[in-house]
Amino acid sequence: MSTKRINGFQLEQMMKNGLANLQTQEETINRLNVFPVSDGDTGTNMRLTLENGIRYAKTKMNAGEYLKLLSGGMLLGARGNSGVILSQFFKGFYIELSRCAQAGVGELRNALIKGYRTAYSAVVKPAEGTILTVTREGIEHIRGQINRSTTIEQLLSMYIAEMKKSLAMTPELLPVLKEAGVVDSGALGFIAIAEGMLKYLYGDVRLPSDTVAAKPPKQINFDLFNENSAFEDGYCMEFILQLMNAPKYNRHFRISSYIEDLKLYGNSIVAVQDGKRVKVHIHTLIPAKIIILSQEYGEFLTFKLENMQVQHNEHNKELNKTRKHKRLAAVAVVNGEGMKKLFSDLGCDAVIDGGSTMNTSSQEFIDAFAQLDADAVVVLPNNPNVILAAEQAVGLYGADNITVLPSRSVAEGYFAIAMDIPNSDDIAFRLSEMRGGLENTVTLCETTASRDYAYHEISCKKGEEILLIDNKIVCVNNDRLQAIIDGLGTVEDIDDRETCVIFRGADSAPDREGVLREAIEERWPMLEIEFVDGGQSVYHWIIGLA
Repeated sequence: MSTKRINGFQLEQMMKNGLANLQTQEETINRLNVFPVSDGDTGTNMRLTLENGIRYAKTKMNAGEYLKLLSGGMLLGARGNSGVILSQFFKGFYIELSRCAQAGVGELRNALIKGYRTAYSAVVKPAEGTILTVTREGIEHIRGQINRSTTIEQLLSMYIAEMKKSLAMTPELLPVLKEAGVVDSGALGFIAIAEGMLKYLYGDVRLPSDTVAAKPPKQINFDLFNENSAFEDGYCMEFILQLMNAPKYNRHFRISSYIEDLKLYGNSIVAVQDGKRVKVHIHTLIPAKIIILSQEYGEFLTFKLENMQVQHNEHNKELNKTRKHKRLAAVAVVNGEGMKKLFSDLGCDAVIDGGSTMNTSSQEFIDAFAQLDADAVVVLPNNPNVILAAEQAVGLYGADNITVLPSRSVAEGYFAIAMDIPNSDDIAFRLSEMRGGLENTVTLCETTASRDYAYHEISCKKGEEILLIDNKIVCVNNDRLQAIIDGLGTVEDIDDRETCVIFRGADSAPDREGVLREAIEERWPMLEIEFVDGGQSVYHWIIGLA
């Protein structure tokens, strides 16, 4: 084929083909993760991010209109660092093509350039030898070869070929890849998507799994609401508002002010601005007020109104619980029932279950923000692979009173919360104390290696017990408790530490706590030891020293 231009419908089919191709390689990509801990693997994060974009988008013949919806869905559904970078790439891709009903080879070339530049700008410290490098070199090495006679198939073929060359060189840029004898997993995932897109143009059509199939509409039982029913839960409203430029509309729209006005009429608010369009979700008893407010700025592109009294369920009950106003509310990501209870007891207002190996999406953070009534909000991601999604969620939500403290473990999050001064009205002081708590924490995690690993002088085999300190492997042993003792011995200032909090995982026997306590007290008798039933997956034991 020799395609010269593509529209929104073709782009949709190409993206679905890209997802299907990624799904076939998902486990292969996951196995390329050199780190021997199954915690939000790259292939899965990228697949979930792209799935959410495709699920969110509607079929549009206009290329820019389709990409706007796809990008918005990916930004909200982004999981893990690889998912956030992928969503940022397609955000740039959309921005470049936003005014294109159809995209030619020149526009696509520019969109690929804008895509990698947007992804680079989203990362505070971009690392070379990753998906960033591969997407950049893929297009920069061929941009001068593209002219009017180039077809889209030729463009994508050259792009993929150059990305594969760049991929092969990633071990030379990242020593950890070289020692493990692998290439970058995120870059391979992106290439899989691009190859699937190209295959569609050549007629090799593949269907994604049913996870992105349209969900059947809910069946409404109208018997649940009649003339004698109480009406307390109100309506669930969802709409997309197109901001207008005509003189009769207020053209001084600010998302923060709009959200404050919405709060007068409802709760469970999610309002996300994307250019000149605003997507809104709100629970309200008086939808007419919100319609009047919104039409001051524009008109509705889509609109849905549901009677929640009819569709009453536990989820809606939870969202509609009245919350006491707070000066500072906290959102934390954890894994395990014990962890959820612990962080709730410590005063966290929203505790998000991070799942066993599932990184939290930006949408889950936004949903949590919408439930809070506070002057300021602090977010504890408690995982290095969740921090970017949390920061992206704050940007999408549009509020300037949310702070992400980059906690990289539940131990850091625990000590951050422990350092909070709830009775103080000085938010800056409280945030400073919490930040000091997490920065002064040393985290040790014990688990079973999920794959072979070798880097510098540390190596392990799949199935061996490993001990990590601040996400770096320091000990390998066949005995779990011995790995912990050996690991504690590597902490240089352990004699100056006073507190040791140990979180027991879901598959660790409670009767081992006594043995572990005795071993630690024998070596470091001045440590005050506390055990917590965390119930977390992945890590058998998590230890925080402060």
